[in-house]
Amino acid sequence: MKLTLAHDHPLPTGALGLATSPDASQAFAACADGSLHAIDLATGQTHAFPEKHQSFASACVLLPGGRTLISGGYDGQLLWHDVATRQCFRRVQAHRFWNWQLALSPDGRHLATVTGQYLPGDWKYQPAPETEPSVKVFDTLTGDLVATFQHGPPVLSCAFSPSGQHLAAANLLGDVKVWAFPSPSDHPPLAQWNSPDFTSWGSIKTHHFCGGIYALAFSPDASTLLGCGMGPMGDPMAGNGKMTWQRWHWQKSERLDQIRDGQHGSGLMEALAWHPSGSHFVMAGRQAQGTWNAALFSAADGSLVHSLDTKKRITQARFSADGQTLLLAGASGQPQPKDGKWPAWGRLQAYTVKA
Repeated sequence: MKLTLAHDHPLPTGALGLATSPDASQAFAACADGSLHAIDLATGQTHAFPEKHQSFASACVLLPGGRTLISGGYDGQLLWHDVATRQCFRRVQAHRFWNWQLALSPDGRHLATVTGQYLPGDWKYQPAPETEPSVKVFDTLTGDLVATFQHGPPVLSCAFSPSGQHLAAANLLGDVKVWAFPSPSDHPPLAQWNSPDFTSWGSIKTHHFCGGIYALAFSPDASTLLGCGMGPMGDPMAGNGKMTWQRWHWQKSERLDQIRDGQHGSGLMEALAWHPSGSHFVMAGRQAQGTWNAALFSAADGSLVHSLDTKKRITQARFSADGQTLLLAGASGQPQPKDGKWPAWGRLQAYTVKA
């Protein structure tokens, strides 16, 4: 497969979350200033939603039918927006701390949200126990809380399986848990394991854990689970650990494969997306050293088949339902205001996908 740039649209501020219509004609971005924006992919025309989060808007999902957008933010809130009027009609305080990520069930009825603050819990700097459930699930029609699951904070990523019958979540220390869904809140996970290859212990300048699994994605046949992030390094503040993905047979809690040596650079990988055919997946993020920050990999053997250097930070990746378009959202630097005005430093790119 090969990716070719078709559109490159500016956004008012850096994009942290992305939702798209099935045909990829319209996109929605959750941005660093707390705002939400609707973008026409053909023209690049952007419309802001009037209701903003009180801090970073970290994620957004579009419900089936395209009439409702739900966003999450660092204010711990979930906001329901009417797409046609762009008005907010429901606000739910989901967490006492940040919402790190959202995951929508395939039928659109349930929304998973993850949270958690890293606070040292002992002299070894292991994270303190959660002060609220780190994984929560809400009913998208009513806004009601329907399930909670325990994990070790901070929980950075989550994903529903294609059937919606399983929910996975992963944290700072590389702990992954998979639960049956729906199930009682106190029900133990079906599978759990740890991968230390995503976490660093700071031994230079400062002592702390850094890193984690920033994205999870079940394969289209639900047999495997992907995770991505950044490999360990002596100085986590440098942000130059190995670009890393791993793939697991989640029912057996065992690793199947990982990114090959020589096919990666250094930097934090934040986004994963499976091609609808299941033949390839994409991983993307920010590059510290190397030749690419977005790449396609073969699902058959995990080999790199095509790569891009967008010169930007990529936070989200989405394929259209037909697999012919790949959308990448993120930011181009973090500029300073000029003459009292901020330049547009967010980006949304559309790539055509060809065999």
